[in-house]
Amino acid sequence: MPETTPKGLTGLAFGGDYNPEQWPEDVRHEDVRLMREAGVTMVSVGIFSWALLEPTPGTYEFGWLDRLLDLLHDNGIRADLGTPTVAPPAWFYREHPDALPVAADGTRYAFGSRGAICHSNTHYRAAAANITTRLATRYADHPALALWHVHNEYGVPVSACYCESCAAHFRRWLTRTYGTVEALNEAWGTAFWGQRYADFGQIDPPRLTPTVGNPAQALDHRRFADETMRENFVAERDILHRLAPGIPVTTNFMTALSQCDSVDYWAWGREVDLVTNDHYLITDGRRTHVNLAMAADLTRSVAGGAPWLLLEHSTSGVNWQPRNPAKAPGQMARNSLAHVARGSEGAMFFQWRQSRRGAEKFHSSMLPHAGTDSRVWREVVELGASVEALAPVKGTRTVADVAVLWDWHSWWAQGLQWRPSEDHDARERADAFYEALYDRHLTVDFAHPETDLSAYPLVVVPALYLMTEAAGNNLREYVESGGTLVVSYFSGIVDEHDAVHAGPYPGALRDVLGLTVEEFSPLLAGERTRITGPDGCELTGDVWTEFVVPRGAETVWTYADGLTAGHPAVTRNRLGQGSAWYVSTRLGAQGLDALLGRAAHDARIAPRAELPRDVEVVRRAGESGTYLFAVNHTSTDAKVPLDAHGTELLTGERAAGRLAVPAGAVRVVRLDG
Repeated sequence: MPETTPKGLTGLAFGGDYNPEQWPEDVRHEDVRLMREAGVTMVSVGIFSWALLEPTPGTYEFGWLDRLLDLLHDNGIRADLGTPTVAPPAWFYREHPDALPVAADGTRYAFGSRGAICHSNTHYRAAAANITTRLATRYADHPALALWHVHNEYGVPVSACYCESCAAHFRRWLTRTYGTVEALNEAWGTAFWGQRYADFGQIDPPRLTPTVGNPAQALDHRRFADETMRENFVAERDILHRLAPGIPVTTNFMTALSQCDSVDYWAWGREVDLVTNDHYLITDGRRTHVNLAMAADLTRSVAGGAPWLLLEHSTSGVNWQPRNPAKAPGQMARNSLAHVARGSEGAMFFQWRQSRRGAEKFHSSMLPHAGTDSRVWREVVELGASVEALAPVKGTRTVADVAVLWDWHSWWAQGLQWRPSEDHDARERADAFYEALYDRHLTVDFAHPETDLSAYPLVVVPALYLMTEAAGNNLREYVESGGTLVVSYFSGIVDEHDAVHAGPYPGALRDVLGLTVEEFSPLLAGERTRITGPDGCELTGDVWTEFVVPRGAETVWTYADGLTAGHPAVTRNRLGQGSAWYVSTRLGAQGLDALLGRAAHDARIAPRAELPRDVEVVRRAGESGTYLFAVNHTSTDAKVPLDAHGTELLTGERAAGRLAVPAGAVRVVRLDG
């Protein structure tokens, strides 16, 4: 089995991307001195260095990297060594302009950014394998090497290419997938609009068409593009495994960013030795720490519950959003340790020294333009000490309470054109349900719809439009065996080919929910609907309503107005030993809390009302013990109840009864026993 822990790293990882090629070589000695002052244990190097390593075809210059790795090793700093295949050199594109990707409208992108790659291009594949082989041969036994870092953020900014090389590759992929063109015609429904194919050679990628194209074709092209990128990762990984055994191989994911929705991380998680993630706060007015928690929980879930590593985040503001505010004092440490609470084996940043030139010169760094006499630097040094103090948590696992179903293929299908309402946003529903669970202080595991769910008393399905029959059967068995299920509207509608399940909606979920839906009735912009329920409780929905017909389910809330007045809005179906809830409108925070409160009661999950809002409490447990993390995102001091005595690792103080967590601070208690 490949190693899954960075070699030689005895504690948690702390550091960032290090790009010394941007600076005179004598700056490196100052860098490593300051790294030691800050407590840095590992840095990522060489990720964008192809043009320096191979300045002309077949000419290699490794001396600068030799000296860098030696310097890091001499100072006790481990190296996450990149294969620089995300940014081929200018000379490569001059020789092979067909390696630049083509957009759906036929435009070929130009050299001068990053990630401009046609992943089907044979010249790119050969050159990537060559530079990877050269690096692995030279550095396999270097004492600084802890981890291999293949490429960078696959799918950003380009995942799919529509050139002729990709068209030929797509046809080969379709032939392997379907076997016969008749099977493809059936799966794609090509009888519609006269799109039937006589052979695979007639099929192109879903390029620009006068109106909406075939949705099943577009969905399969998303799968093809994702698998093609993954083929290239696996090719590099296998070279590294062969030539540098004992060193784990990773590539950095971006699991919860909607900007990176082109990657099926369930599939990618099975291919890397260590799951790593990049996370940046999206400062759009929402509670950024909730999205952070969601990203960490999703990354841990992609890792199968095993420890993972935060490979990039920011010390303060970024530079690529419309508005890029600085982080508040203490926020950097709070963000970093919240990731650790949810399973990360450290906190890494982009980047070590802030760039003076290039597109990211205003992106914050560990060592900012302001130098060491700055708030950011002082907080970096303080955080380094905290990360060192948390070394005992290494190898432990985060303990989850509930599961949320998540499937990138469903997001892809939901995002295609001509759906009942452009106001319905499946990702918004996932965020909203997650936030409601977060506010109930429940730690979430994400799960694929077909995986074993028996460990969870409560499973939530926010909006999974695409659901296989196997997934539907899995959920029915889960409920029959005693589980509690909550399903949001427009779920279970189509199969893996975007074909509506035969019979009434909601297709794959009819049996478990004990109902059918005769018709969707989306609301117009600004319209709202009232629903009334138990003890006169009234909630408000918007965006969506449905004509629900119970087939065994009981009505809990009822539409009070609009076209669906008198019809069920929220139902509950007792099935076997469990129950399944269905909500057919878009509820706000209050409504979701009311719904989840009743479902949690069914699941025998006790309320945690004694915990203040925006104070998250998460546990990690393993052979070294049980650790309670308390993260206070508020401006008020908080008290967190403890069910055992323990020692607070960041202050060394004993803790019992109620743990004091100052405003904006983090406390980590190693519980006795």
